[in-house]
Amino acid sequence: MTIEMSDRIDMAEADPSGLDEQLALLEQMTIPEGYKAEIVGGAVVVSPRRKKHWRIIELVLLQLKRTFGEEANTLSDVLLPLPGRGNSFSPDLLKLSDTADADESDSVNYQDVELVVEVISRQTRGNDYGPKCEVYASAQVPIYLIADPYTGKCHAFGRPNGETYENELTVKFGEDLDLTTLGMELRLETKKFPLE
Repeated sequence: MTIEMSDRIDMAEADPSGLDEQLALLEQMTIPEGYKAEIVGGAVVVSPRRKKHWRIIELVLLQLKRTFGEEANTLSDVLLPLPGRGNSFSPDLLKLSDTADADESDSVNYQDVELVVEVISRQTRGNDYGPKCEVYASAQVPIYLIADPYTGKCHAFGRPNGETYENELTVKFGEDLDLTTLGMELRLETKKFPLE
């Protein structure tokens, strides 16, 4: 499997082998610093990281820690195997339930996820708004939050029904995003979120 690195997204051809084999291949790949890799619909997706991208993640993380405490179970850029064919995403930020199993493996159980945060990059926006949203809904992830520095908007999807999300909240950067209506006691401030 060959993946050429560039400023745009490159995807390897979908592999008919199972997710375990794809994960093994992914672990053997050398991912350059400043990039992340994940499997979306059976294809390996490698995307660049940017300073403004990380700043949004950091601002959300700080608010999660302030609201839920320093010991809140949060993770960033870890592989999250999900149901369906060939899906193991690497979300920008996860909040897990307080009762999530703390095993010694690096794996995360998608059933322990309370919140997924993805910050859009221009190259992966189609995945974040499309297949990822569908897969998170089918996995019953309670809240899927997209921060889009290109449009200057945050979208929060909630109340998954197994196929899609029944509720969507959208605010412009600068407005607070109240997630209590979706079941999480969090009012997310977006006034410091940078634009691309």
